[in-house]
Amino acid sequence: MARLSHLDAEGRARMVDVTEKDVTERIAVARGKILMRPETLTLIMEKKVEKGDVFSVARVAGIMAAKKTSELIPMCHPLNITSVEIDLTPQKNPSRVEIEAVVRVTGKTGVEMEAMTAVAVSGLTIYDMCKAVDREMTLGEIRLVKKSGGKSGTFIRKE
Repeated sequence: MARLSHLDAEGRARMVDVTEKDVTERIAVARGKILMRPETLTLIMEKKVEKGDVFSVARVAGIMAAKKTSELIPMCHPLNITSVEIDLTPQKNPSRVEIEAVVRVTGKTGVEMEAMTAVAVSGLTIYDMCKAVDREMTLGEIRLVKKSGGKSGTFIRKE
């Protein structure tokens, strides 16, 4: 069984030492979705949500979240992220917004947590901006779908 890298020999939490790791290009792709009532999706698409342009604000929030991940998740290293892309795709049946984040870095550790954090905060921002009209929205299925770079190589989720 694989050993948990964030625990030392005595089982205490620790930040992984990446000093000796190679610098490589690392990319992570994460996805999630937020389900909502059809009327809520229509308001978003017609840009009639009182708080403003939901997609623009959610995209900026996701980018900011990726950059702040190490401040939110204790064992994450601060990274010099080189790119964050947030894609928000409205879908009907059921009414939802599909969220995808692609995060890139050239460094010694990956950006999986940054990509998943970006998806989560983008979704939470959509919820926050639309909660006045739909408190039953559901954010979920946040998952890593692809990662590349580093010693462990490429991972692709079979969806």
